[in-house]
Amino acid sequence: MDKTKQSAVTSEDLKRAFEGDAKSKPEEKIKAKKNSEKKFLKDKQELILIIVGVVGLLGGVAMILVALFLPKSESAALEFPTIPSKIEKEATYSALTGEPLDDATLVNAPTFCIQTPNGMDGARPQSGINEAGVVFEAIAEAGITRFAAIYQNPSAAVIGPIRSLRLYYLEWDTPFDCTIVHAGGADDAIATLRSGGYKELDENYSYMYRGTYGVRRWNNLFTTSKNLKDFSKNRAYDTSNVKGFARMTPEESEKSRVLALAKEKLNIVKAAEGNTSTTEAQVSSITMKFGGMGNYNVHYSYDANTNTYLRGYESGLSHDVYNCKAEDLGEKNPEDVCELKQLAPSVVIAIKVAERKAADNYHEVIDAVSSGEAYIFQNGTAIKGSWKKPSRQDQIVFTDADGKEVKLVPGQTFVSAIPNYGSIEY
Repeated sequence: MDKTKQSAVTSEDLKRAFEGDAKSKPEEKIKAKKNSEKKFLKDKQELILIIVGVVGLLGGVAMILVALFLPKSESAALEFPTIPSKIEKEATYSALTGEPLDDATLVNAPTFCIQTPNGMDGARPQSGINEAGVVFEAIAEAGITRFAAIYQNPSAAVIGPIRSLRLYYLEWDTPFDCTIVHAGGADDAIATLRSGGYKELDENYSYMYRGTYGVRRWNNLFTTSKNLKDFSKNRAYDTSNVKGFARMTPEESEKSRVLALAKEKLNIVKAAEGNTSTTEAQVSSITMKFGGMGNYNVHYSYDANTNTYLRGYESGLSHDVYNCKAEDLGEKNPEDVCELKQLAPSVVIAIKVAERKAADNYHEVIDAVSSGEAYIFQNGTAIKGSWKKPSRQDQIVFTDADGKEVKLVPGQTFVSAIPNYGSIEY
């Protein structure tokens, strides 16, 4: 065979290469196009699998580090969260809590900001507050703290008690686009509320009721999830445009937790070897002091098994609340239809605030639209950084020591406004 002749390229070959073969049959062209598309899809699928594999590998690396450095006895006792194997493409997350929603339409469900007392004069145990997605805590008067508890699509049979409004609670409430639920309030708060176009539910016995137990005294005004939803429906308050905190996805949170646990166990090994240098330490105990009253200074104990913070008081009291599971049991005393449960938020935050006595030398004034130090506790670790709220309408932004915005893990979040004369210990 003439190899030279076999490899020769004719002018006709070049013409077909650059211009295409005009004599090709249409069905052959279609077949070639389909084969090309299949190859493209196959390559794309392989690329996606590679990316997902790399993401999973990052979590695996943390697990390997723990296995290498952690003594077997401790490694066996430690329960690690499962690293998600895939990313949920269609998930819709709550703007209030960052948790995935089973029903995507609930992302804009009406929200309610309920002013809830915390005094020793019958306010405790509160009811339903374990369902609140975000809870702000600050001194209302005479060293006694009060809550602004934000709910979306609540289901508790009893919620309350309900007390009066302060201006700084209103400023924290505003970004959540909620109905302000209260019973009266300070003059500046009521004036701002009435002139600011807010949705409002003041003491109203069509949607609230008084409990019958005298031990609660004036802390006996309650509502129900059904009453709140009826109010929104009757007033056409159908939606809320919630400006929430920056949140991790559940997948990001789980990977962050694994890395935090790995760092903590590495610290244990280093300490055992006499090495005093540590990585980011795990924090198991937190105390927040509003002032000198132990019944209002807060203590949290980190529970690694549930990745939550068990809430109590410096005095030793556990902060138990009534957990009312059914949405509609009628207008009942919480003591009669609910069970006690200890509060255990997923995220605990302390913000240092400028605070002073009001002109009456009894109530408090807090600069809520401002900035200051912030201490963020999540996944068993502490981040010392800053908070900033530029305006009443803006949500608080939390940043770390490098000025990078901190994303919070999904779940209930407690934000305590600690006066400039208070303290945070951990």
